[in-house]
Amino acid sequence: MSITAPSPTRTQRFTVVLLIELWERFGYYGMQALLLLFLVQRLGFSDHDANLLWGAFGALTYAAPAIGGWLGDQVLGSRRAMVCGAVCLFVGYLSLALPSNGRALLSLGMGTIAIGNGLFKPNAANLVRRIYEGDDSRLDAAFTLYYMSVNVGSTVSILLSPWLRDRFGWHAAFGMSAVGLALGLAGYAVLRHRLDRIGSAPDTRRLPARTGWLVLAGMVAAILLVMLVLQHAGIARACVWLAGLGTLAVWARIYRQATRAERPGLLIAYLLTIEFMLYFVFYQQQSTSLTLFALRNVDPAFRLGGVTLFSFSAAQFQALNPIWIMILSPVLASLYAALGRRGRDLPISVKFLLGFGFVTAAFLVWWLGTGPGAPARVSPWLMVGGYGLVSTGELLISALGLAMIARYTPVRLSAFMMGALFVGLGVALYLGSAVANLASLPPGLATAEAAQSLPIYHGLFLGLLELGLVVTALCVAALPLLRRLDRAHHAAIRA
Repeated sequence: MSITAPSPTRTQRFTVVLLIELWERFGYYGMQALLLLFLVQRLGFSDHDANLLWGAFGALTYAAPAIGGWLGDQVLGSRRAMVCGAVCLFVGYLSLALPSNGRALLSLGMGTIAIGNGLFKPNAANLVRRIYEGDDSRLDAAFTLYYMSVNVGSTVSILLSPWLRDRFGWHAAFGMSAVGLALGLAGYAVLRHRLDRIGSAPDTRRLPARTGWLVLAGMVAAILLVMLVLQHAGIARACVWLAGLGTLAVWARIYRQATRAERPGLLIAYLLTIEFMLYFVFYQQQSTSLTLFALRNVDPAFRLGGVTLFSFSAAQFQALNPIWIMILSPVLASLYAALGRRGRDLPISVKFLLGFGFVTAAFLVWWLGTGPGAPARVSPWLMVGGYGLVSTGELLISALGLAMIARYTPVRLSAFMMGALFVGLGVALYLGSAVANLASLPPGLATAEAAQSLPIYHGLFLGLLELGLVVTALCVAALPLLRRLDRAHHAAIRA
């Protein structure tokens, strides 16, 4: 008599994706915490050149998921594509960890990371969508908890990588990211059986050897192309805009080919993706202008009642974001679940609007805290308050971006549309780096007195505050249209 093992629960399946995503974010944010400072402090880049290279790298890293999502939907399957991406990321971080200060290994590492992220991100998110498919309130809560849990990995790595850099050097710190990916892959290998019936259609079929070799050759070619692009600022800028325009063209084609019932949901997804992109112009300041502001104009010592509690390096201030995410995520997830049980869940469009209100408030705090009369090195508690507000906005916008795609787009387009969301994110990151350059210091001023740089950052914060007010007003103006489309979308589903 044979006993059939019980099928894994949704929570057990969710845990598998969660764990590998946690380690992937551990690797990525450990690298991100240091890369801009590595360019400026070790390789001698100017603020302007470092911001744009980081922006181009971020743009390509998040544009690649459009292709990675298509490969997951149509060729490899979401599970295989996610694993291929994780292996690529491991190789990329290992390249940065090799003891060389030349730009060849830097370009190789950045190119491999970009392609790895393109394969990993949309397909991991698509697996979460398929686990919770058909339950909107639990889907929002799942993506919020997913967002919180992966920030455990990013918090530890952002705090740890600068510590390793100070004691063992830059390359040992980058090596930590490779270790994180290795642990993630090992954990997935042990638990992967829980996802046996979860994924896209190609996951249920054997992968032909010829197809596998073609995909591998394409990945190598894509890595070489990204390496070339990152070495030429003009080409990088053109690629960013081409990726954005290409996505718009595909959106138009998808809309024309969609059924009448699918169109309201697609229009909501398109409009909210634009709002999602605008958020990341603000988000990009965390790894560019705010990191350099922390380096030059923030007191590293946290004091309370005249007693120094602890100190942060400039890179470690980025950890305030995931720390706040972990604190706030359970609160919002519980709130979403409670509202869902009462049938009073807020539309995603309203959550996005509230998110921009918090982001605007964050830059108001930073602007006020750096105004006339402020010390040349401001209190680190100013960063805590600002990051708390901007992180609340992130949970209301960025954390729900994937849930928005899952809710409003057809299942057959799920991974591609998640990839297209990341393309928009990439374009926004490049724009955010260009905005950060409004506060880039000339090389001669970069080592000058902190009092000389503070007014420059004060002006940047004012500009971002004004932009936040404009975007919030536009979100208010778009609400009536989004509500009509949402009613039409749900009517089509019920029909």
